[in-house]
Parts: sequence; structure tokens; C-alpha cells
Amino acid sequence: MTRVAPSIHVLPPAVARLIAAGEVVSRPLDVVRELVENALDAGATRLEIEIAGGGLKLVQVRDNGCGIPADSVQLAAVRHATSKLEPDVKAVDHVTTLGFRGEALWAAAQAGELHLVTRPAAQVGASEVLAHGEKVTVSRTSAPAGTTVRVRHLFAGLPARLRTQASPNVEAREITTLVGRYVLHWPELHWKLTVDGEARLTHAPADHRGAVASVYGPLSANRVLNVDHGGVKGVVSRPELTRARRDRMHFSVNGRPIQAPPELEKAVIDGFAELLPAGAAPLCVLDLTVAPEDHNPNVHPAKQVVALADLPGVAARVREAVAAALAEHPLARMAPALIAPPAAAAPVNARNFPDLTLVGLYQNLYLLAQGEGDLWVIDAHAAHERALFEQFSRELEDAPPLELPEPELLHLTPEQTARLHERHDELRSWGLTLEDFGAGLARLRTLPAALAALPVPHLHEQVVETALGDHPDPRREVLGRLACAPALKAGMLDHARAERVLSALSACEQPWACPHGRPTTLRLSERDLAHAFGRRGVRDVPRGRDEVKDRR
Repeated sequence: MTRVAPSIHVLPPAVARLIAAGEVVSRPLDVVRELVENALDAGATRLEIEIAGGGLKLVQVRDNGCGIPADSVQLAAVRHATSKLEPDVKAVDHVTTLGFRGEALWAAAQAGELHLVTRPAAQVGASEVLAHGEKVTVSRTSAPAGTTVRVRHLFAGLPARLRTQASPNVEAREITTLVGRYVLHWPELHWKLTVDGEARLTHAPADHRGAVASVYGPLSANRVLNVDHGGVKGVVSRPELTRARRDRMHFSVNGRPIQAPPELEKAVIDGFAELLPAGAAPLCVLDLTVAPEDHNPNVHPAKQVVALADLPGVAARVREAVAAALAEHPLARMAPALIAPPAAAAPVNARNFPDLTLVGLYQNLYLLAQGEGDLWVIDAHAAHERALFEQFSRELEDAPPLELPEPELLHLTPEQTARLHERHDELRSWGLTLEDFGAGLARLRTLPAALAALPVPHLHEQVVETALGDHPDPRREVLGRLACAPALKAGMLDHARAERVLSALSACEQPWACPHGRPTTLRLSERDLAHAFGRRGVRDVPRGRDEVKDRR
């Protein structure tokens, strides 16, 4: 369906004052962002971006969008002239486009030389606009349908501003990163970025996984899972693909790439729960949909920061979407690559856990099992820890708290006392009643019945210390710590215990990781074994993991 170009109008002063952003173009990156968003608002399916000299010499964006009608084009470079927002004060609260201020082309013309050629598909002949400063000329020309905007010699007339610009290489790198973000959030479009005559980034229409392949490479794309739940769509990486930084966590709101608030990043990490080790961050590309009136994109000149009316609610949706995506996939990790000896001289559903048969033990700590045509190695301690953690979690909810025969007085640090006041109701909800007794003391009155009989030295002190520690989820931290103590250790494993651990792990809701984020299982295909031994026989066929093309 061909998009009909709306007419451009100048916003009334009352509306313009509400949305004026001040400094719109302070560097070439800003010009690229504004022109790309204009193209997306125009319904373009193909965008070609070209820069030279870090964008100071040239920024050009060509699109096949709806174009600007000839009767409106003379307003294109006028400040606060826009086709994207109705001239009504109430319209500011219902922004549905990426651009809306009518400042982009005007600001580009103030900072450089603007050349615009545009033609709607149904119009005979194209319009050409030349603008620099307040001087604007409009003429007729011929051109294909769509719009091409070219900005040359940025800040040439502003020497002080020119001297403060980053080097061309730095600006080109950041523009490449910016375009990559748009590719990630608009993967269904054609994209091409050319830097100084060299194609730097190209992308053909695909899904989010294909966009990850274009931006971060096929290895990363092969380790992402699809997310589509509760108005949250995109991809998130499997637990084995993590980074120490959060620089590959990308979010958009109603199509607008944003600088995510920490609450959204935390929601993704919380969705992984113990599948992620402490301090690790996944790769994610998540598109969030909210009602136009529930967000305000007009709180930052570059519109990268948006205000959400219900940030906690959106964060909860993100957390649930990530958890749901992880629950739909088997998250066993691949075993390390085999090395031949030298020559003499990731709430998960248990249905995804395979039916394994125990075939042996190794070092009295690891279980060797077979299933789905693969060899599986299970860490008995991590698996037992996971099973105990889930057992304690169930019992914590089912059994009433245990009243201590005599309340016990415990010493608290000032920080622990402060946390006790913050967490008192939360701790009591799962059976831990701890009362401030004054003078740095607290009185322990009840313990969760699931934990009271554990053979753990200094049990009460450990529970209280962990519950009042610097952890975002004290309940999980307490259960995880106490599940570790009685779990099987090296040297304690025999065949009967191994069978029980394997059975308990297969019944877990989340069998793929221990409460602290370490994997419980590794798997190795027969094909990998055959290749490691140099075998080339009839059994060298896809089996097990190799046979399943999209289990990731």
C-alpha cells in the first residue's frame, strides 16, 4: 500500500514552545539521526546513508518513502514546520512518529548547506530545495520517487564549533554504531551505510536474528532466542553469550531506539535469574510497545531518552518476556572442544530436559549420560544444588514458619539494621521473623521450616547475614547459599546417588544452571567425537544436537 504524504504546516507558537529542543544539530551524528528518522516516518523500505569526512564534508540519506508534495515543499526547511504533529496542544501528548518538532531540516540548513530532492510516487516531477541559513530556494527537477537529503560542509561557517568536533574516524565509528542500532530495531528494511566511498554496513530485510548477524556477526546471531510476549518483541542471547558490560543491551519504544533506563536493563538480567553469573550481561534487542499517551519522547534534544508513565509495569513485562523466551528452549551448553593427545615422543519448562540414561561416573563428581544421540556431562554438585534449591523453594511456600523455642539475639551492623527496616515485611512473608531489639541487636523469632533442620554450621547467623546482605533478592540468595552446603561434593558420588541426582535434575523447572549461574550440564555430539578421532564412516551423520537445526 502506497503511503500518502501528509501536508506540512507551521506549528502555532503555543505548540512550538512545548516541544522546542534547543540544540538539535551539534555534530554530524545528529544530522544522520534526524534524516534517518525522517525516512522511517516517510514509510521508507530502503535507506542508503553516505558520509564523508566523518560527516563534516557530507551527510546524505536517500530513501524510497512517500516524499514531500510540491505544495508543501517550500515549508520543509522552515523551523517548526512539520507534517507529523497536528497544530493542537493536545497532540504533543500523543506522538506516534519518530520526528515531530519540525527542526531537523531547519537545523541542518543552519549548520551547513542543505540540498533536498523529493517526489511522491503519484506526482509528476520532483521538487528541489536549497537552503543555507535563512536563505531557501525551491525549484522543479526530475528524480525517482522518494527523498534524497544532502548536507554539505557542516559548521564551515561556525569555526568555533568546527574546532570542537571529534576526528572523522571517531565520528564515522559512532555513526556506524548509530545506524547499526536502527538496523537492529528495524530489521525488515534494506540498509546501506557508506563511509568515504566504502560500504561499511549493509543489511537485507530479515528478522531480529538476521539484524544481529548484520551488526554483530553470525556467531552472535546463532546464540540468540526469539522474544515475543506481552508487547515485547526481539531477541535475547543464550546464557553462554554474555559480556562484562551492558553495551549490547538495546531497547526501542514504539520504534524509537532509546538510551534505556537502568530499570529495563535490570529487568532483562532478572529475567535470566540464576542463568547469568553475577556481573554478566546478555546481548538483547527488545522492541517495546506502549500507548502513545503513556510515553513522552520530548525530554531530550536527541529524543534518545523517553519518559514512561509506568516504568515499573514496562520493566515487569520485559522481565516476563525474557523469562518466557528462556523457558521455551533447551539451554544446555556445548562441551569444550576436544583436544587430541600429542603423538608419542541457559521460569524453564522441564519438558525441554532430555531423557538421559546414566552410563558412568568420572572423578566421583561428574555424571556421564547419553540422550538424544549425544554424550552429556553433568556436574553432580551443581545439579544437586539446583534440585535442593527448588525443593527449598517449594517447601518455603508450603510449610508454615517454625517458631524458635527461645528467641535468639544476634548482633547486627548499622548497615544490616537499616536493611532490616527496609526488608522486614519481605523477610516475614517467607518465614523469617527478625525484630530490631536496639543497641545493634536483633531478635530472631521464626525460621522457614524448610531450612530449620539443615546440617549447616551456624545456620541462624548464615541465614540472617545473607538475608540482610547487599543482594537484590535476599530470598533467592539465602536459598542458594543453603542449597550449596548439603549438596554432593567431590568424592561423595556413587552410582545410586548419581541416579537420584539425575532424576531430581530432570524434574527441576530450571535444570540448566545452579542457583549461582554455573551450568549443570554440557553436551557433546557423536559427530564431534568422530571428527576429533578423525573418523569418516557411516556413523558420521548428523545426530543429536547436530540433527536439530533450530534448538537454539
